[in-house]
Amino acid sequence: MNMLDIIYKKRDGEKLSNEEISFFVKGYTDGTITDYQAAAFLMAIYFKGLDREETYMLTTAMKNSGDVIDLSEIKGIKVDKHSTGGVGDKTTFISAPIAAACGVPVAKMSGRGLGFTGGTVDKMESIPMIKTRIEKSHFVDLVNNEGISLIGQTAHIAPADKKIYALRDATATVENMSLITSSIMSKKLASGSDAIVLDVKCGNGAFLESFEEAKELARQMVDIGNDDGKKTIGIITDMNQPLGNAIGNSLEVIESIETLKGKGPHDITEISLVLAGAMIYVGGKANSIEEGRKMAEASIKDGSALEKFRAVIAGQGGDVRVIDDYDIFPKAEFSIDIITEDEGFVSEISARIVGFASQHSGAGRATKEDDIDMTAGIYLHRKVGDEVSEGDVLATVYGNNFEKIKRAASEMKKAFRISKEKPEPIELIKEILE
Repeated sequence: MNMLDIIYKKRDGEKLSNEEISFFVKGYTDGTITDYQAAAFLMAIYFKGLDREETYMLTTAMKNSGDVIDLSEIKGIKVDKHSTGGVGDKTTFISAPIAAACGVPVAKMSGRGLGFTGGTVDKMESIPMIKTRIEKSHFVDLVNNEGISLIGQTAHIAPADKKIYALRDATATVENMSLITSSIMSKKLASGSDAIVLDVKCGNGAFLESFEEAKELARQMVDIGNDDGKKTIGIITDMNQPLGNAIGNSLEVIESIETLKGKGPHDITEISLVLAGAMIYVGGKANSIEEGRKMAEASIKDGSALEKFRAVIAGQGGDVRVIDDYDIFPKAEFSIDIITEDEGFVSEISARIVGFASQHSGAGRATKEDDIDMTAGIYLHRKVGDEVSEGDVLATVYGNNFEKIKRAASEMKKAFRISKEKPEPIELIKEILE
């Protein structure tokens, strides 16, 4: 078997075998297949596509390129939740403790942020003293004893994906559904959970802007998860404005705690309840997503979900006092208010502009080597549909570098659109795919 024949075959639109796909993944990962051959192969896939079976074979080969986590020591149906990324997306901190409070074991491994979308691990690390890298035995014990642990991903999961994605990024072959699906699902299937809930974002602040593209991606990922024997649900959610009011690391953790206390913004509460309901359903603790959602609401009302988040912080060495005293979080030295000169209703808040403004304030990274300012970010005082008058504060930008937040504030002025007519309410949950 040689790579040139495989390139020819896919270039001509023929179906590849499992052996051919595995040969490529193994060879490119270990360096025996060159960048230029891999680039040609990826471009052939980009134009000719992969069918469902080929996509599954590619996903499986990428999954098996590194460690496949064995979580069999954890009792019960382990449920993972993944988001395709968005601005202000802190649902893991809300839906995961809720699911755990309802009896679903959550052994969650998350990544860091890059670009205008934040990373769950970065946000967690704004909690003083918390550890996001712990021994596997400790991780397993926490999930068995407390029902939940939230940690960073091991570097040994799906190394083929890391190498292939870097090449896709450099060869304009990122936007292919099969390649996107295999990239996401290879890591999810290697992470060891028994069931998966996928939050697929669409809108101007999402990786995929159109609903049709988001639905196609969700469908492929749900199919791959179910083909692998893991009950998988895809939920398509809105990302045309930031989720919640807080964007930035410590700001988002505080808003998550407020939501677990029953005092969170409507949109982040609604989406988190639906995601949690789905997690409870696929975890076998409810007969439907709707029943799971009712259980989720009850866990917020009785305080059990908040106690699970407290258990996460305590179990991973963090300062649990942050639950009741937000002053323990580090505070930004500078802030700038964004003030409107118009009257009417907020008709649009560009999630993409807000995301980049948050990144430029110091809350995110342009490169993997960049340091993050845990205090930096943006708080939205108005959301789409809110009425405003001249002089009202639309948002506040925070950070420890005044030049950075000045730049972010300048960008934020372009994020809002004010109109005379009140806009229609945003549909938060677009579709659920099983």
